Amino acid sequence: MTIAIFLSSLIAAMMIGVPISFSLLLCGAALMWHLNMFDAQILAQNLIEGSNSFPLLAVPFFMLAGEIMNAGGLSKRIVAFAMALVGHVRGGLGYVAIMAAVIMASLSGSAVADAAALAALLLPMMHTAGHDKARSAGLLSAASIIAPVIPPSIGFVIFGVAANVSISKLFMAGIVPGVLLGAALCLTWWWVARKENVKPPARKTRAEVFRSLRDALWALGLPIIVVVGLKFGVFTPTEAAVVAAVYALAISLLVYRELRISQLYGLFLAAAKTTAVIMFLVAGAMVSAWLITVAQLPAQLVDLLQPLLDSPTLLMFAIMILVIIVGTAMDMTPTILILTPVLMPIVKAAGIDPVYFGVLFVMNNAIGLITPPVGTVLNTVAGVGKISMDEVTRGVWPFMIAQFALMFLMVLFPQIVLVPLGWFYG
Repeated sequence: MTIAIFLSSLIAAMMIGVPISFSLLLCGAALMWHLNMFDAQILAQNLIEGSNSFPLLAVPFFMLAGEIMNAGGLSKRIVAFAMALVGHVRGGLGYVAIMAAVIMASLSGSAVADAAALAALLLPMMHTAGHDKARSAGLLSAASIIAPVIPPSIGFVIFGVAANVSISKLFMAGIVPGVLLGAALCLTWWWVARKENVKPPARKTRAEVFRSLRDALWALGLPIIVVVGLKFGVFTPTEAAVVAAVYALAISLLVYRELRISQLYGLFLAAAKTTAVIMFLVAGAMVSAWLITVAQLPAQLVDLLQPLLDSPTLLMFAIMILVIIVGTAMDMTPTILILTPVLMPIVKAAGIDPVYFGVLFVMNNAIGLITPPVGTVLNTVAGVGKISMDEVTRGVWPFMIAQFALMFLMVLFPQIVLVPLGWFYG
């Protein structure tokens, strides 16, 4: 009965158009009413405490780093460097997009920010070169969702706070899966673009490659600083976010000089608005999470899933399919916040490594950003690239299927995630 009230109140509120953050509060109030413990003061206290978390300070700074990166010329130089390296091969612009997405993912941690930058910079170039516009938009969309998997990842920060899992370990564990997502896209792009009769641009000279590398070197230094700093304990993930924002600001203002002081207000405001939405979602979700624990919903779900607890692989398959279904209708952040407190006790009862689960859970939610009909990244690419949502959806299917296939391969072989984690964090 408690599970039915939780789900029905949440779904009903969202169906009548109530924003997800307020839907979570209504869901919490409904659970309190059902448990005969309704108290507005308890509701308010949990709402405030929900966002009162030091690790969550990473969110606004990573958001700000992404905004500065796009406005300050870092994204442009990364694309130019990728173009100099692989732009001359057959289908080279597609590989440029994937390579640029992997590098940019290690700078911002935001799929939407990367999608906007890639669509603005590369979609016109790919279309002019003769590539199918829908397929190109689909590739850029799929490449953008690597951002929540490769550190620094806002998704990992939110999951780590909600699940009480080491964010540093999540960051280190996401490196290889993120690179493998890029490799899967390269293979898929080779397959779908092999019949296109597109003449690639001339190969860059060695001097031009070194020139583009020198130009992008300051931008490429940021992910190295973040990963090495986390690996050797120089700073925490929250401090890494501050380092990323300050570094991006300094490079944009003092080295590349493409960012003007007058633009800072707009960048800070944009980052603050996005952060406010995320933090209110987190606060509302923490109210529901507290009541989920009080109502013993996880224990009830563990009892329901008891037959699957002896088979962690089968349980992971079931959870991943559930997240895929939810991801078609809900954005990544609310999905993480709603499902994490429900699923973590089940995962722990089955003996599944919480870091491994977190990587696959966030990866699944990231892919959900390109699953229709809601797909936030699809909408971003469609808007920036001035292309219809139907065309982007048609173009993204082969790349999305490849990414889901890789995810389920990791379900079958957890060592793909756990062995590299031992290298980076052992």
